[in-house]
Amino acid sequence: MILRSALLFLSKQSWLQGPLAKSPVTRTVVKRFVAGETLDAGIAVARALRDDGILTTLDHLGEHVTRIEEAEESLDAGLQALERLKQEDLGGTLSIKLSQFGLDISGQECRRLVAALVERARAAGMRIEIDMESSASTDKTLSVVREMHARYGNIRAVVQAYLYRTVADVEALCSEGVPVRLCKGAYSELPSVAFPHKKDVDGNYRKLVELLLEKGVEPAFATHDPAMILAALGGIERRRLAPDAFEFQMLYGVRRDLQRDLVKRGYRVRLYVPYGAAWYPYFVRRLAERPANVLFLLKALFRH
Repeated sequence: MILRSALLFLSKQSWLQGPLAKSPVTRTVVKRFVAGETLDAGIAVARALRDDGILTTLDHLGEHVTRIEEAEESLDAGLQALERLKQEDLGGTLSIKLSQFGLDISGQECRRLVAALVERARAAGMRIEIDMESSASTDKTLSVVREMHARYGNIRAVVQAYLYRTVADVEALCSEGVPVRLCKGAYSELPSVAFPHKKDVDGNYRKLVELLLEKGVEPAFATHDPAMILAALGGIERRRLAPDAFEFQMLYGVRRDLQRDLVKRGYRVRLYVPYGAAWYPYFVRRLAERPANVLFLLKALFRH
């Protein structure tokens, strides 16, 4: 817990990015979790994953913009990514953070920009996955999700199992026919809003898996935890669900063994593939999520 808190603190220290970005050790490790700094790099990874039978959701890194002009740049990046995914028939989706589209500046402007992206994606037969950020923005994010679903339909909402409120949120989203991606949650939250202990988060994740399998529309289970995957597979097998009724999602560079195993067993797997210059906060959060990620970094440092 102390290590995770320290790493999450570091993720907010932009002054560290310059020295770290110049380190050959850092670049070696970052390549495991981030496709690269350009769309071309993200597309190259998506192409390689397709050849391995794995789907992609591209994420142009960046969050909490401070000017609408920056939010418009996020829209441009998303439109370019959609065009490339369609051109190459990569079967991909886009994942976006609403704080990157100006949610912290203007809800109206954020909706305008997101609508432009979702509408273009629908015309291309593609889906936009709306990431969840900290609990402070949950209500605003779900409001945008509901509006985009009602207007266009081609979105999937992300929810976090570590929040107490998520069971109620999932019940409501399922009743409205909104597809859901379930993850555990990666932001530092107070115990007043989130389960502080892993065993409780795991218990809630299992409960939400059952809820989504029973009532959800094309649910996605985002986890690298074998126990959570087994819980999902148990519910899937009991219900005899078709392989295209759900999918597993994982992060690029994490638990490749599990990815390959699920694909071999005939299940759909989609990897969250980040790219872009704003890699530092994302990279440090990935380290904070799992001790194994920190060990991977330390081994790389030792080798150099």
